[in-house]
Amino acid sequence: MDGVHDLGGKHGHGAVEVEADEPVFHHDWERVARALTYAAVARMPNANTSAFRHVIERMEPGHYLTSSYYERWLTAAATIAVESGLVTHEELQRRAGGRFRLSQPPLVDEVQSLSHDRHFRVGDRVRVRDWHPRGHTRCPGYIRGKVGVVTRCDGAYTIPDVEAHSPARPAEPTYSVRFDAEELWHDGQEGVTVNVDLWDSYLEET
Repeated sequence: MDGVHDLGGKHGHGAVEVEADEPVFHHDWERVARALTYAAVARMPNANTSAFRHVIERMEPGHYLTSSYYERWLTAAATIAVESGLVTHEELQRRAGGRFRLSQPPLVDEVQSLSHDRHFRVGDRVRVRDWHPRGHTRCPGYIRGKVGVVTRCDGAYTIPDVEAHSPARPAEPTYSVRFDAEELWHDGQEGVTVNVDLWDSYLEET
C-alpha cells in the first residue's frame, strides 16, 4: 500500500544514523515487546512475515513517524491481539491505564497474483508497473513507472502481496533489476545505479 512507511528515495528525512556496536535492545521493555509480538503473530489466522509487516504499514502516519522500531512492533502486537480476538481494544486500554493506539483496519481482504508467467532474462529492459496497491506490497514507490535492466534471475518465491492477505502461496519468478539514479531522481548522478529485488507481478515489458 502507499503510505508514510515507504520512505525510500525521499528527501527531507536526514542521513541514516549508524550507531557503532549498536545493541539488539536499548531498553528492557523492547525485549518484552519482541516476545509479545512473536506470541501474537502465532495466533494470527494467516501468520507470516508479510502480514505482520502490513500491520505496521497500517499505522497512522503521525504515529508511525514518531514511533521507534520496537514501538511499532508493540503497536503491531496489540493490533494483532485485538484483530485475532485475544483481547478487546477496551480491555487493552484498561490494562494499559489509558489510550492505546492501534493500526488502522486493512483496506483489502484479499489480493490476487497479477503474474502472467513471464520469464525475463538477464539483460532485458523492464518497466515497473505504475500502480498504487491498497494492500501490502514489496514494490517501492520510488521505482514505479521507471525502466531498469534485469541483472540477475533469482528463482520463484511466494509473492508478499498475496500472502499478506490470503492463505494462498503462489510463487513467481524474482529478479534483481538495476536502475540508473538519473532515471529515478533526475539529479545528475551519472554512473550511479541502484539494484532492487522485484517479483514478476511488478514488471512489464518495455
